[in-house]
Amino acid sequence: MNDYDVTDDFIDEKTQCAKRSPVTPTEESSPSEDHFRRTFILFCASLLVLAILIIAFLSYSADFKNPQNIKPLSHEQEISLYSALDSRYPEQRTAILKELPYSVTKANLDVWAGSAILIDASNGCVLFEKNADEIIPPASIAKLFVMYIVFKEVESGRISLDDVVTLPERSWAINMPSDASLMFLGQGQIVTLRELLKGLAVASGNDAALAVADYISGSTKAFVERMNKECATLGLTHTHFVEPSGYDEHNLTTARELAAFCKEYISRFPQSVEEFHSAPSIKYPLEKNLPAWQKKFGDEKAIYQKNTNPLLGVMEGCDGIKTGFIYESRYNLALTAKRNGMRFISITMKGTGVGSKQGNAGRVHDGTEMMEWAFQSFADFIPNTDLPQSYAVASFGSKKTNGKFVNLIPAWQNAITVPHILGETASEDAKNVKATVNIPKFLYGEVEAGTQYGQIQYKLGDIVLETVPLVADRSYEKAGIFGTLLDSIVKLGM
Repeated sequence: MNDYDVTDDFIDEKTQCAKRSPVTPTEESSPSEDHFRRTFILFCASLLVLAILIIAFLSYSADFKNPQNIKPLSHEQEISLYSALDSRYPEQRTAILKELPYSVTKANLDVWAGSAILIDASNGCVLFEKNADEIIPPASIAKLFVMYIVFKEVESGRISLDDVVTLPERSWAINMPSDASLMFLGQGQIVTLRELLKGLAVASGNDAALAVADYISGSTKAFVERMNKECATLGLTHTHFVEPSGYDEHNLTTARELAAFCKEYISRFPQSVEEFHSAPSIKYPLEKNLPAWQKKFGDEKAIYQKNTNPLLGVMEGCDGIKTGFIYESRYNLALTAKRNGMRFISITMKGTGVGSKQGNAGRVHDGTEMMEWAFQSFADFIPNTDLPQSYAVASFGSKKTNGKFVNLIPAWQNAITVPHILGETASEDAKNVKATVNIPKFLYGEVEAGTQYGQIQYKLGDIVLETVPLVADRSYEKAGIFGTLLDSIVKLGM
């Protein structure tokens, strides 16, 4: 039996057992307090982020339900839009005259003049024409162009109608041709520009035309250049002047271009009709106009002249506008009349008759034939009085939007000439015009200003009078993938 140290063996065995069987801890095996805290904070943060995202999404979605948020167009955007519309719809927006937007049976009117045209002054729609493109001297209707230039100069502030005009010697009546129409200007007379315009409009004074030309441009030649420049600006390609009074047969125009000019003239300067062309007569020169050496005559030298328009004071609503006569064009008349807010303009050239009595009889016949037919057959409907000026449509999948919406606006808003076909009167038919608006529920992706996305259709009974495009008033780019996806989700919920 071998001797050995029991204590040492016991300790060594105890040590080995300790290595083989570690002591089990007394703590629980759940997450530590720090770990729990971190997990809770992360959970709360996630909820907060989710809540923020939900609120942001709901706010973003709500923008698609509030068209009032759309921002107004900038000045640059407006210019771009109207330029695009003028380019796409030139006949409806920029042309002075146009055809009716619906088909009608051609009127069979008994017009004696060799050339004639009748238009609705509110929109330039041609209602009747006869050889309207024949080139004919305008005669004294040329004086309307003189007055137009005067009103433009007054509008610019460069002159005033109350300016006193020095009369050049060649404008004195004594120096004018014996067969010329005259206001009876004379040496040393004191006359205002306003009085000269009345002499042009009422007495058709050739002397007044020369006096005005010199006052405005310094010479007749320079003024005639101005007249032709104005014609070019208005697109009157067949109208040309060599002198301002209309006396020369080399002044040229057409009935169609005179109608276009008269529409522009009256609409731009309605005061011309109110103050001048509707005046029944003129009496000149009065004592106030006489030079000092003639003051003793008082008003004795005044010559009374009736307005040369034979329908003024005869036809209901007639308030202008101008006659003209030279042998090369015969009897011309630019006529206008207004009843119940409706105005028509007619032009007759190469009127029949020998002598002023027969010539005026032809003017009265033709003017009455066209005007009475027009007032019986048509009335105007004004679209923008009963309908909204714009229609807001949500634009999904678009970026850089101004309020998530696009305004759809009418490409044009002209008065509609309504034919008398159903009611007792044309005015009644105009009141019965109905508008149907067709717009999409929303737009998607790229949007281009001036592009059609809807329409307004105007109907009288079952007859479509006109269809007006509804176009976008602004442009948007197509959104990226994220924006497209987001808007698609929003759209699904609407």
